[in-house]
Amino acid sequence: MDAVNILFFYSVNVTVGVNEDRQMLTGMHTVADIFCVGCGSIVGWRYETAHEKSQKYKEGKSVLERYKVSGPDGNNNNNYWVSHEAHVGGSDADDA
Repeated sequence: MDAVNILFFYSVNVTVGVNEDRQMLTGMHTVADIFCVGCGSIVGWRYETAHEKSQKYKEGKSVLERYKVSGPDGNNNNNYWVSHEAHVGGSDADDA
């Protein structure tokens, strides 16, 4: 399976590591690894600074590596992804 990386505006339940410069496919970036607060594993990185003008839109955004979050088979056996059927709404009084 090909690696799938997704750029997110916000990421939760992660901590941010130390900034470092990395040469990425799209140029030089200052990034910081992001770690799962539950298990401490690296789950991706956050773009702190883009050195090329065309890449500035990435600054402050995070990349989560699907393989590291979902597991090698791509299945969601570890329940890291939120169910699309989860109830989102107000209080129980709203349902009455």
